[in-house]
Amino acid sequence: MTPAARIQSVLEILERIEKSPIPMDLTIGDYMRNRRYIGSKDRSAIVEKTYDIMRHHARIHWVLGELGVGSPSPRLRLLTSLVMNEGLDKTVLLCDGSRHAPAPVVQEEREILERLPRDFSAAPVEVLCECPPNYAPSLLAYFGHDFPYELSAMIPPAQLNLRVNLAIGDVDKAASLLAEDHVATVRNRYSPWGLKVEGKAFLSLTRAFKKGLIEIQDEGSQLIALCCGARAGQQVLDYCAGAGGKTLALASAMLGDDMRPKGRIVAMDLEPARLAKAKDRCRRARISDIVELRPLSDEKNRKWLRRQKESFDCVLVDVPCSGTGTWRRNPDMRWRTYGPGIEELTSIQAEILEKVAGAVKQGGRLVYATCSLLPEENEDQIERFLARHPEFILKNLESIWPETLEVPCEGSYLRLTPRRHQSDGFFAAVMERSHSASGA
Repeated sequence: MTPAARIQSVLEILERIEKSPIPMDLTIGDYMRNRRYIGSKDRSAIVEKTYDIMRHHARIHWVLGELGVGSPSPRLRLLTSLVMNEGLDKTVLLCDGSRHAPAPVVQEEREILERLPRDFSAAPVEVLCECPPNYAPSLLAYFGHDFPYELSAMIPPAQLNLRVNLAIGDVDKAASLLAEDHVATVRNRYSPWGLKVEGKAFLSLTRAFKKGLIEIQDEGSQLIALCCGARAGQQVLDYCAGAGGKTLALASAMLGDDMRPKGRIVAMDLEPARLAKAKDRCRRARISDIVELRPLSDEKNRKWLRRQKESFDCVLVDVPCSGTGTWRRNPDMRWRTYGPGIEELTSIQAEILEKVAGAVKQGGRLVYATCSLLPEENEDQIERFLARHPEFILKNLESIWPETLEVPCEGSYLRLTPRRHQSDGFFAAVMERSHSASGA
Protein backbone atom coordinates (compact mmCIF):
# COMPACT_ATOMS: atom_id res chain seq x y z
CA MET A 1 0.00 0.00 0.00
CA THR A 2 1.08 3.58 -0.59
CA PRO A 3 1.35 5.93 2.42
CA ALA A 4 -1.77 7.72 1.14
CA ALA A 5 -3.71 4.44 0.93
CA ARG A 6 -2.76 3.67 4.52
CA ILE A 7 -4.10 7.06 5.60
CA GLN A 8 -7.35 6.40 3.73
CA SER A 9 -7.73 3.12 5.66
CA VAL A 10 -7.16 4.98 8.93
CA LEU A 11 -9.90 7.41 7.97
CA GLU A 12 -12.31 4.60 7.14
CA ILE A 13 -11.62 2.95 10.50
CA LEU A 14 -12.09 6.23 12.40
CA GLU A 15 -15.43 6.74 10.68
CA ARG A 16 -16.49 3.24 11.68
CA ILE A 17 -15.40 3.77 15.28
CA GLU A 18 -17.48 6.95 15.40
CA LYS A 19 -20.64 4.99 14.58
CA SER A 20 -19.83 1.66 16.23
CA PRO A 21 -21.24 0.62 19.64
CA ILE A 22 -18.40 -1.88 20.17
CA PRO A 23 -14.82 -1.33 21.41
CA MET A 24 -12.24 0.02 19.02
CA ASP A 25 -10.13 -3.16 18.82
CA LEU A 26 -13.16 -5.17 17.67
CA THR A 27 -14.04 -2.54 15.05
CA ILE A 28 -10.49 -2.67 13.69
CA GLY A 29 -10.59 -6.47 13.71
CA ASP A 30 -13.80 -6.48 11.68
CA TYR A 31 -12.31 -4.02 9.19
CA MET A 32 -9.14 -6.05 8.69
CA ARG A 33 -10.96 -9.38 8.49
CA ASN A 34 -12.71 -8.23 5.33
CA ARG A 35 -9.47 -6.94 3.76
CA ARG A 36 -7.08 -9.83 3.87
CA TYR A 37 -5.16 -8.33 0.97
CA ILE A 38 -3.63 -5.81 3.39
CA GLY A 39 -0.15 -7.05 4.29
CA SER A 40 1.21 -7.34 7.83
CA LYS A 41 3.41 -4.21 7.64
CA ASP A 42 0.55 -2.14 6.26
CA ARG A 43 -1.82 -3.49 8.92
CA SER A 44 0.66 -2.61 11.62
CA ALA A 45 1.11 0.94 10.29
CA ILE A 46 -2.65 1.50 9.94
CA VAL A 47 -3.43 0.23 13.43
CA GLU A 48 -0.56 2.19 14.98
CA LYS A 49 -1.75 5.44 13.42
CA THR A 50 -5.36 4.81 14.43
CA TYR A 51 -4.35 4.14 18.03
CA ASP A 52 -2.06 7.18 18.05
CA ILE A 53 -5.00 9.42 17.16
CA MET A 54 -7.09 7.90 19.95
CA ARG A 55 -4.20 8.20 22.43
CA HIS A 56 -4.15 11.96 21.75
CA HIS A 57 -7.90 12.47 21.62
CA ALA A 58 -7.94 15.22 24.27
CA ARG A 59 -5.06 17.15 22.73
CA ILE A 60 -6.56 17.02 19.22
CA HIS A 61 -9.97 18.15 20.49
CA TRP A 62 -8.36 20.93 22.57
CA VAL A 63 -6.38 22.48 19.69
CA LEU A 64 -9.44 22.37 17.44
CA GLY A 65 -11.60 23.77 20.22
CA GLU A 66 -9.20 26.71 20.49
CA LEU A 67 -10.08 27.44 16.86
CA GLY A 68 -13.81 27.23 17.52
CA VAL A 69 -14.34 23.73 16.12
CA GLY A 70 -16.73 22.10 18.59
CA SER A 71 -17.38 18.60 17.21
CA PRO A 72 -14.61 17.74 14.75
CA SER A 73 -15.26 15.01 12.20
CA PRO A 74 -13.04 11.90 12.02
CA ARG A 75 -11.44 13.40 8.90
CA LEU A 76 -10.57 16.68 10.61
CA ARG A 77 -9.14 14.81 13.61
CA LEU A 78 -7.03 12.74 11.24
CA LEU A 79 -5.81 15.82 9.34
CA THR A 80 -4.99 17.57 12.63
CA SER A 81 -2.98 14.57 13.82
CA LEU A 82 -1.11 14.41 10.51
CA VAL A 83 -0.24 18.11 10.61
CA MET A 84 0.89 17.88 14.23
CA ASN A 85 3.18 14.95 13.37
CA GLU A 86 4.07 15.36 9.68
CA GLY A 87 3.55 19.05 8.94
CA LEU A 88 1.04 20.75 6.65
CA ASP A 89 2.86 20.27 3.34
CA LYS A 90 3.22 16.51 3.70
CA THR A 91 -0.38 16.19 4.84
CA VAL A 92 -1.57 17.98 1.71
CA LEU A 93 0.56 15.66 -0.44
CA LEU A 94 -0.89 12.54 1.25
CA CYS A 95 -4.44 13.78 0.72
CA ASP A 96 -4.37 14.43 -3.01
CA GLY A 97 -7.54 12.63 -4.09
CA SER A 98 -5.68 10.09 -6.21
CA ARG A 99 -6.75 6.45 -6.32
CA HIS A 100 -6.93 4.92 -2.79
CA ALA A 101 -5.94 8.28 -1.25
CA PRO A 102 -8.07 10.61 0.89
CA ALA A 103 -9.89 13.45 -0.84
CA PRO A 104 -7.84 16.65 -1.28
CA VAL A 105 -7.66 19.17 1.56
CA VAL A 106 -10.26 21.87 0.84
CA GLN A 107 -9.81 25.55 1.56
CA GLU A 108 -11.92 25.51 4.76
CA GLU A 109 -9.85 22.63 6.16
CA ARG A 110 -6.59 24.29 5.14
CA GLU A 111 -7.50 27.49 6.94
CA ILE A 112 -8.08 25.53 10.15
CA LEU A 113 -4.90 23.49 9.75
CA GLU A 114 -2.77 26.58 9.11
CA ARG A 115 -3.96 28.09 12.39
CA LEU A 116 -3.33 25.04 14.58
CA PRO A 117 -1.53 26.14 17.76
CA ARG A 118 1.88 24.57 18.34
CA ASP A 119 2.15 25.58 21.97
CA PHE A 120 0.28 23.44 24.50
CA SER A 121 1.35 25.41 27.57
CA ALA A 122 -2.14 26.89 27.94
CA ALA A 123 -3.84 23.48 27.88
CA PRO A 124 -5.30 22.14 31.16
CA VAL A 125 -3.28 19.39 32.82
CA GLU A 126 -6.11 16.91 32.17
CA VAL A 127 -5.70 17.55 28.43
CA LEU A 128 -1.94 17.15 28.51
CA CYS A 129 -2.20 13.76 30.20
CA GLU A 130 -5.32 12.65 28.30
CA CYS A 131 -7.55 12.28 31.36
CA PRO A 132 -11.32 12.32 30.73
CA PRO A 133 -13.19 15.03 32.70
CA ASN A 134 -15.52 12.51 34.38
CA TYR A 135 -12.58 10.64 35.95
CA ALA A 136 -10.31 13.61 36.69
CA PRO A 137 -11.68 14.56 40.17
CA SER A 138 -11.28 11.03 41.55
CA LEU A 139 -7.81 10.49 40.07
CA LEU A 140 -6.62 13.97 41.07
CA ALA A 141 -7.72 13.32 44.65
CA TYR A 142 -6.00 9.94 44.72
CA PHE A 143 -2.68 10.71 42.98
CA GLY A 144 -2.27 14.31 44.17
CA HIS A 145 0.85 15.99 42.77
CA ASP A 146 1.74 12.74 40.96
CA PHE A 147 -1.43 12.97 38.87
CA PRO A 148 0.17 14.34 35.64
CA TYR A 149 3.05 11.86 35.83
CA GLU A 150 0.87 8.82 36.55
CA LEU A 151 -1.65 9.68 33.84
CA SER A 152 0.99 10.61 31.26
CA ALA A 153 2.56 7.18 31.74
CA MET A 154 -0.71 5.70 30.51
CA ILE A 155 -0.51 7.31 27.07
CA PRO A 156 2.21 5.19 25.37
CA PRO A 157 1.43 1.61 24.29
CA ALA A 158 1.82 -1.20 26.82
CA GLN A 159 4.72 -3.61 26.75
CA LEU A 160 4.15 -7.29 25.96
CA ASN A 161 4.41 -9.71 28.87
CA LEU A 162 4.24 -13.49 28.85
CA ARG A 163 3.46 -16.01 31.57
CA VAL A 164 5.22 -19.36 31.36
CA ASN A 165 3.10 -22.47 31.86
CA LEU A 166 5.16 -24.31 34.46
CA ALA A 167 3.24 -27.54 33.84
CA ILE A 168 5.05 -27.73 30.50
CA GLY A 169 8.42 -26.07 31.15
CA ASP A 170 10.28 -23.43 33.12
CA VAL A 171 11.04 -19.77 32.39
CA ASP A 172 14.56 -20.46 31.13
CA LYS A 173 13.28 -23.07 28.70
CA ALA A 174 10.66 -20.65 27.38
CA ALA A 175 13.21 -17.86 26.94
CA SER A 176 15.58 -20.20 25.12
CA LEU A 177 12.90 -21.53 22.79
CA LEU A 178 11.69 -18.02 21.99
CA ALA A 179 15.26 -16.88 21.29
CA GLU A 180 15.63 -19.69 18.76
CA ASP A 181 12.58 -18.21 17.00
CA HIS A 182 14.19 -14.75 17.10
CA VAL A 183 12.03 -13.38 19.93
CA ALA A 184 14.15 -11.57 22.51
CA THR A 185 12.92 -11.57 26.11
CA VAL A 186 14.02 -10.59 29.61
CA ARG A 187 12.60 -11.77 32.91
CA ASN A 188 9.66 -9.89 34.38
CA ARG A 189 10.47 -7.33 37.03
CA TYR A 190 8.33 -8.96 39.74
CA SER A 191 6.48 -12.08 38.62
CA PRO A 192 8.60 -15.26 38.82
CA TRP A 193 6.41 -16.79 36.12
CA GLY A 194 6.97 -14.26 33.38
CA LEU A 195 8.98 -12.77 30.57
CA LYS A 196 8.88 -9.37 28.86
CA VAL A 197 9.18 -9.33 25.08
CA GLU A 198 11.67 -6.84 23.67
CA GLY A 199 10.53 -5.34 20.38
CA LYS A 200 7.73 -6.63 18.18
CA ALA A 201 7.04 -10.33 17.77
CA PHE A 202 4.53 -12.63 16.11
CA LEU A 203 4.16 -15.03 19.01
CA SER A 204 1.56 -17.26 17.36
CA LEU A 205 4.29 -18.44 14.97
CA THR A 206 6.69 -19.52 17.74
CA ARG A 207 7.13 -23.06 19.00
CA ALA A 208 6.78 -21.92 22.60
CA PHE A 209 3.27 -20.62 21.86
CA LYS A 210 2.24 -23.63 19.79
CA LYS A 211 3.38 -26.00 22.56
CA GLY A 212 1.32 -24.13 25.16
CA LEU A 213 4.47 -23.12 27.03
CA ILE A 214 3.58 -19.41 27.07
CA GLU A 215 0.48 -17.25 27.41
CA ILE A 216 0.19 -13.51 26.82
CA GLN A 217 -0.59 -11.97 30.23
CA ASP A 218 0.26 -8.62 31.78
CA GLU A 219 2.62 -8.85 34.73
CA GLY A 220 0.06 -7.18 36.99
CA SER A 221 -2.46 -9.88 36.18
CA GLN A 222 0.14 -12.50 37.10
CA LEU A 223 0.71 -10.81 40.46
CA ILE A 224 -3.01 -10.94 41.24
CA ALA A 225 -2.89 -14.71 40.72
CA LEU A 226 0.12 -14.84 43.05
CA CYS A 227 -1.93 -12.98 45.70
CA CYS A 228 -4.21 -16.00 45.90
CA GLY A 229 -1.46 -18.17 47.36
CA ALA A 230 -2.93 -21.23 45.64
CA ARG A 231 -1.13 -24.51 46.35
CA ALA A 232 -1.30 -28.10 45.15
CA GLY A 233 -4.35 -29.92 46.49
CA GLN A 234 -6.42 -26.82 47.26
CA GLN A 235 -9.97 -25.96 46.21
CA VAL A 236 -10.05 -22.63 44.34
CA LEU A 237 -12.97 -20.65 42.90
CA ASP A 238 -12.26 -18.20 40.06
CA TYR A 239 -15.63 -16.49 40.02
CA CYS A 240 -15.24 -13.92 37.20
CA ALA A 241 -13.01 -16.16 35.13
CA GLY A 242 -13.68 -14.70 31.66
CA ALA A 243 -11.54 -16.49 29.09
CA GLY A 244 -9.45 -18.11 31.81
CA GLY A 245 -6.26 -16.05 31.96
CA LYS A 246 -6.02 -16.09 35.75
CA THR A 247 -7.43 -19.64 35.89
CA LEU A 248 -4.38 -20.80 33.97
CA ALA A 249 -2.07 -18.77 36.20
CA LEU A 250 -3.63 -20.29 39.32
CA ALA A 251 -3.10 -23.78 37.90
CA SER A 252 0.60 -23.01 37.44
CA ALA A 253 0.79 -22.36 41.18
CA MET A 254 -0.91 -25.67 42.03
CA LEU A 255 1.79 -28.05 40.80
CA GLY A 256 2.81 -31.03 42.87
CA ASP A 257 6.33 -32.38 43.28
CA ASP A 258 5.94 -34.17 39.95
CA MET A 259 5.17 -30.79 38.30
CA ARG A 260 1.60 -31.83 37.55
CA PRO A 261 -1.36 -29.68 38.66
CA LYS A 262 -3.20 -31.06 41.69
CA GLY A 263 -6.39 -29.85 43.35
CA ARG A 264 -9.49 -28.27 41.86
CA ILE A 265 -10.26 -24.93 40.23
CA VAL A 266 -13.88 -24.01 39.53
CA ALA A 267 -14.09 -21.28 36.88
CA MET A 268 -17.36 -19.36 36.63
CA ASP A 269 -18.50 -16.53 34.36
CA LEU A 270 -21.75 -15.05 33.11
CA GLU A 271 -20.81 -15.54 29.45
CA PRO A 272 -20.60 -19.19 28.29
CA ALA A 273 -18.74 -18.13 25.11
CA ARG A 274 -15.87 -16.75 27.18
CA LEU A 275 -15.66 -19.91 29.27
CA ALA A 276 -15.62 -21.94 26.05
CA LYS A 277 -12.38 -20.15 25.17
CA ALA A 278 -11.05 -21.04 28.62
CA LYS A 279 -11.76 -24.71 27.93
CA ASP A 280 -9.57 -24.69 24.83
CA ARG A 281 -6.80 -22.80 26.63
CA CYS A 282 -6.83 -25.22 29.56
CA ARG A 283 -6.54 -28.18 27.22
CA ARG A 284 -3.62 -26.58 25.42
CA ALA A 285 -1.89 -25.81 28.74
CA ARG A 286 -2.46 -29.40 29.99
CA ILE A 287 -4.39 -28.39 33.09
CA SER A 288 -7.89 -29.54 32.09
CA ASP A 289 -7.88 -32.31 34.71
CA ILE A 290 -8.16 -29.83 37.59
CA VAL A 291 -10.38 -27.16 35.99
CA GLU A 292 -14.17 -27.31 36.19
CA LEU A 293 -16.12 -24.80 34.08
CA ARG A 294 -19.52 -23.63 35.36
CA PRO A 295 -21.25 -20.85 33.37
CA LEU A 296 -23.41 -18.62 35.56
CA SER A 297 -25.98 -18.40 32.77
CA ASP A 298 -27.13 -21.86 33.93
CA GLU A 299 -29.46 -21.70 36.95
CA LYS A 300 -28.12 -25.08 38.13
CA ASN A 301 -24.67 -23.56 38.59
CA ARG A 302 -26.04 -20.57 40.48
CA LYS A 303 -27.87 -22.97 42.85
CA TRP A 304 -24.69 -25.03 43.16
CA LEU A 305 -22.74 -21.95 44.26
CA ARG A 306 -25.27 -21.15 46.98
CA ARG A 307 -24.64 -24.62 48.48
CA GLN A 308 -20.87 -24.14 48.69
CA LYS A 309 -20.67 -22.97 52.29
CA GLU A 310 -17.07 -22.51 53.42
CA SER A 311 -15.85 -24.93 50.72
CA PHE A 312 -12.93 -23.11 49.09
CA ASP A 313 -9.40 -22.37 50.23
CA CYS A 314 -9.40 -19.34 47.95
CA VAL A 315 -12.03 -17.37 46.05
CA LEU A 316 -10.79 -14.91 43.42
CA VAL A 317 -13.18 -12.24 42.15
CA ASP A 318 -11.68 -10.18 39.34
CA VAL A 319 -14.83 -8.08 39.12
CA PRO A 320 -16.27 -6.09 36.20
CA CYS A 321 -14.90 -2.55 36.46
CA SER A 322 -14.27 0.69 34.58
CA GLY A 323 -11.06 -0.68 33.06
CA THR A 324 -9.29 2.62 33.74
CA GLY A 325 -6.07 0.69 34.40
CA THR A 326 -6.02 -0.64 30.83
CA TRP A 327 -6.06 2.70 29.02
CA ARG A 328 -2.67 2.00 27.43
CA ARG A 329 -4.21 -0.96 25.61
CA ASN A 330 -7.70 0.46 25.18
CA PRO A 331 -7.37 4.24 24.72
CA ASP A 332 -10.94 4.50 23.41
CA MET A 333 -12.21 3.47 26.87
CA ARG A 334 -11.12 6.87 28.18
CA TRP A 335 -13.77 8.57 26.06
CA ARG A 336 -16.46 5.96 25.45
CA THR A 337 -18.41 3.77 27.86
CA TYR A 338 -19.32 0.32 26.53
CA GLY A 339 -21.03 -0.97 29.65
CA PRO A 340 -22.40 0.19 33.00
CA GLY A 341 -21.31 3.48 34.55
CA ILE A 342 -19.35 3.74 37.80
CA GLU A 343 -22.40 3.88 40.07
CA GLU A 344 -23.85 0.70 38.58
CA LEU A 345 -20.45 -1.00 38.52
CA THR A 346 -19.81 -0.41 42.22
CA SER A 347 -23.22 -1.90 42.95
CA ILE A 348 -22.42 -4.98 40.83
CA GLN A 349 -19.04 -5.37 42.54
CA ALA A 350 -20.62 -5.27 46.02
CA GLU A 351 -23.23 -7.81 44.92
CA ILE A 352 -20.53 -10.19 43.65
CA LEU A 353 -18.63 -9.97 46.93
CA GLU A 354 -21.80 -10.86 48.82
CA LYS A 355 -22.47 -13.86 46.56
CA VAL A 356 -19.07 -15.46 47.02
CA ALA A 357 -18.09 -14.52 50.59
CA GLY A 358 -19.87 -17.53 52.11
CA ALA A 359 -17.89 -19.97 49.95
CA VAL A 360 -14.56 -19.13 51.66
CA LYS A 361 -13.30 -21.60 54.30
CA GLN A 362 -12.20 -20.49 57.73
CA GLY A 363 -8.57 -19.51 57.23
CA GLY A 364 -9.19 -19.22 53.49
CA ARG A 365 -8.67 -16.21 51.26
CA LEU A 366 -11.06 -13.93 49.43
CA VAL A 367 -9.11 -12.00 46.80
CA TYR A 368 -10.80 -8.96 45.26
CA ALA A 369 -9.24 -7.51 42.11
CA THR A 370 -9.91 -4.85 39.49
CA CYS A 371 -8.07 -3.33 36.53
CA SER A 372 -9.21 0.08 37.77
CA LEU A 373 -7.41 3.09 39.21
CA LEU A 374 -10.50 4.54 40.89
CA PRO A 375 -10.68 4.39 44.72
CA GLU A 376 -14.47 4.02 44.62
CA GLU A 377 -14.02 0.66 42.89
CA ASN A 378 -11.06 -0.34 45.04
CA GLU A 379 -10.28 0.77 48.62
CA ASP A 380 -13.76 2.21 49.19
CA GLN A 381 -15.37 -1.03 48.05
CA ILE A 382 -13.23 -3.13 50.39
CA GLU A 383 -13.85 -0.88 53.38
CA ARG A 384 -17.61 -1.18 52.88
CA PHE A 385 -17.38 -4.97 52.57
CA LEU A 386 -15.30 -5.36 55.74
CA ALA A 387 -17.75 -3.18 57.65
CA ARG A 388 -20.51 -5.63 56.67
CA HIS A 389 -18.39 -8.75 57.27
CA PRO A 390 -16.39 -8.71 60.50
CA GLU A 391 -15.57 -12.40 59.93
CA PHE A 392 -13.02 -11.25 57.32
CA ILE A 393 -9.74 -9.48 58.05
CA LEU A 394 -7.61 -7.59 55.57
CA LYS A 395 -4.19 -9.20 55.11
CA ASN A 396 -0.98 -7.19 54.89
CA LEU A 397 0.32 -8.09 51.44
CA GLU A 398 3.95 -8.00 52.53
CA SER A 399 3.19 -11.05 54.67
CA ILE A 400 1.84 -13.17 51.82
CA TRP A 401 4.53 -12.83 49.14
CA PRO A 402 7.32 -15.40 48.86
CA GLU A 403 10.51 -14.06 50.46
CA THR A 404 12.20 -13.92 47.06
CA LEU A 405 9.51 -11.63 45.66
CA GLU A 406 9.87 -7.89 46.20
CA VAL A 407 6.61 -6.25 45.17
CA PRO A 408 5.93 -2.71 46.42
CA CYS A 409 2.58 -2.59 48.21
CA GLU A 410 0.57 0.23 49.68
CA GLY A 411 -0.03 -1.18 53.13
CA SER A 412 -2.61 -3.89 52.75
CA TYR A 413 -3.36 -3.22 49.10
CA LEU A 414 -1.69 -4.11 45.84
CA ARG A 415 -1.75 -0.95 43.71
CA LEU A 416 0.02 -1.21 40.35
CA THR A 417 0.43 1.57 37.78
CA PRO A 418 2.33 1.85 34.49
CA ARG A 419 4.55 4.61 35.87
CA ARG A 420 5.65 2.77 38.99
CA HIS A 421 5.55 -0.86 37.91
CA GLN A 422 5.48 -0.91 34.10
CA SER A 423 2.29 -2.96 34.26
CA ASP A 424 -1.33 -2.13 33.62
CA GLY A 425 -3.19 -0.41 36.43
CA PHE A 426 -4.36 -3.09 38.86
CA PHE A 427 -5.74 -3.26 42.37
CA ALA A 428 -6.01 -6.25 44.70
CA ALA A 429 -6.98 -6.85 48.31
CA VAL A 430 -6.55 -10.16 50.14
CA MET A 431 -9.03 -10.91 52.92
CA GLU A 432 -8.95 -13.93 55.20
CA ARG A 433 -11.94 -15.51 56.89
CA SER A 434 -11.07 -15.69 60.57
CA HIS A 435 -14.31 -17.37 61.71
CA SER A 436 -17.80 -18.28 60.51
CA ALA A 437 -20.27 -15.45 60.11
CA SER A 438 -22.54 -17.09 62.69
CA GLY A 439 -19.65 -17.49 65.11
CA ALA A 440 -18.74 -13.84 65.31
